[in-house]
Amino acid sequence: MANKITKLFNINYPIIQAGMVWNSGWRLASASSNSGILGLIGAGSMYPEVLREHIQKCKKATNKPFGVNVPMLYPDVEKIMDIIVEEDVKIVFTSAGNPKTWTGWLQERGITVVHVVSSVKFALMAQEAGVDAIVAEGFEAGGHNGRDETTTLALIPMVKEKINIPLIAAGGIATGRAMLATMVLGADGVQIGSRFAASQESSAHINFKQAIVDAKEGDTQLTLKELAPVRLIKNKFYNDLQALYKTSPTVEELKELLGRARAKKGMFEGDLEEGELEIGQISGLIYDIKPVGKIVAEIIEEFEVAQKNIPEI
Repeated sequence: MANKITKLFNINYPIIQAGMVWNSGWRLASASSNSGILGLIGAGSMYPEVLREHIQKCKKATNKPFGVNVPMLYPDVEKIMDIIVEEDVKIVFTSAGNPKTWTGWLQERGITVVHVVSSVKFALMAQEAGVDAIVAEGFEAGGHNGRDETTTLALIPMVKEKINIPLIAAGGIATGRAMLATMVLGADGVQIGSRFAASQESSAHINFKQAIVDAKEGDTQLTLKELAPVRLIKNKFYNDLQALYKTSPTVEELKELLGRARAKKGMFEGDLEEGELEIGQISGLIYDIKPVGKIVAEIIEEFEVAQKNIPEI
């Protein structure tokens, strides 16, 4: 299944396992890479030296390409970038920040740079900054998200019209059929998060994985737009947040309720009541917790069957 994305990353299939906080440790990244896709370590939930440890373990667990996802608002981003260079990681996905800040610096050191965007405007900024590829993510996606609420179905063709570098679709993709649909719309590959969060190799707590499996349509909501929009499963924390919204809270009051380490509490420690359970709308189509290898095989098989069975119009 060779195309621009498989050639860019030297992988078998044009699929990227998203670098999700508290989910994407070395086990998930190495298992993904060993399955013929691109595995990413999620640096957003790691102290610099913890990231170094995960990179070193990932190298031992796979001889295939893998990368690191770096939210650029991270307080120790300089240390993170230095460690990536020191450990000879060759692929970096950046998000949550201006791509001009790090793209040139990383590329000068032989690193392929991909930037995650949620709009045409930011896609053009990323292309202008010189990134090697773009991930365009619709607001169906879990975790932190764009403010414009543009869906993947609308976003991918809009971005495709305006850029001339490889395009990766994200948001609401967990199946081979969805992968084919976004590629018909112009994507060269896909980035998948929620489906891999509910894998055996994900570093998330089993309680969170089971919550993903149990989630149905309508169980997630995009909220906290005043701080940073985030899609999460409705639980006690979410209900407390909605109760606070009825009082027309200040940004400071929202921050006070959010507190610190909500995402860790929910996804990593398994507190389904007080934790922040970040997951995408597509969780309503995830029914089990499986090994990464099996998930990838099923996605590819479904993609190929769907490709053959597209009805003639």
